[in-house]
Amino acid sequence: MSVNTPENRSNRKLLIGGLLVVLLSINGILIYMNYQKKEKTEEQAEIIRVKNSELENQIKVYEALKADFERQSQELQAMGLENDSLEAKITAINADLDELRGFRKRSYSLADQRRFRDRASAFEKQLKEKDSEIAQLKEEKEVLSTENTDLRTTQTRLADSLSTMKTTNRNLSEKVKVASKLEAQNINVNIINQRGKEKEDDDNEYRAKRVDKIRVIFKLAKNDVAEQEPKTVYMRLIEPDGAALYNLSMGSGTFQIDGEDMYYTAKRDFVFDNTQQQLSFLYDKNAAYKKGKHTIELYTDGFMIGKANFELK
Repeated sequence: MSVNTPENRSNRKLLIGGLLVVLLSINGILIYMNYQKKEKTEEQAEIIRVKNSELENQIKVYEALKADFERQSQELQAMGLENDSLEAKITAINADLDELRGFRKRSYSLADQRRFRDRASAFEKQLKEKDSEIAQLKEEKEVLSTENTDLRTTQTRLADSLSTMKTTNRNLSEKVKVASKLEAQNINVNIINQRGKEKEDDDNEYRAKRVDKIRVIFKLAKNDVAEQEPKTVYMRLIEPDGAALYNLSMGSGTFQIDGEDMYYTAKRDFVFDNTQQQLSFLYDKNAAYKKGKHTIELYTDGFMIGKANFELK
């Protein structure tokens, strides 16, 4: 049986004290280690933050460079100049931007940082050189523009004068065209029956069933303005229903009046000689004629030159 002597009690106190010292020492060591770990973690986080900040700043630098090169490209286009070299730079910057943005998901090393800073510096140098070149081009263009102001003014005046002359000539041409319009006079319509007998009726009234052919006779009035040259006269034989007789096999076709196609019944070519020459048409419908009022219209050079009516009973 142990005896609780003063010596034993003193030993227990020393043991307990020693244990406390050991525990305190271990706790201190743990606290220090945790502090070191926390400090290292914070240091790593700061490094990552700095790298991320550097990366985002570099991306902004490249985006600004891209915007400036695009501005230069637009300025050159506005001056009508080629910009292939700028397009190549913009393409290269876009490729660098794609690579930089990819570092958001992977490590952005110091070597990468140096590489992109160096490339950005080179782009900035090229940008400044191009700005100087564009400024020089603008200055030269301004000088040329100033020198050409008087020339453009003169050209405008000449163009206005030429336009006025063209208008005057066009008006004169129209007046000459109207003045040179031919006129068909003394238009007569003769009826030829099936026996070949030709009849001219002062009342212009004939029996439809007896009509075999129609002869249209007229004279051309004198016109000293009209060109003495080959011409064509078109005849339109318009029936009571308002339609012009049209038969391709009998020589019918189309001609233009005021830009629009119009059917003609027959045509003939002649040479206008300003001698009040007489012309005629002999038309065979090769079918029965309709009863009622018929109209003869004559056209030459885009104008109606004469008109006559006859009645078939």
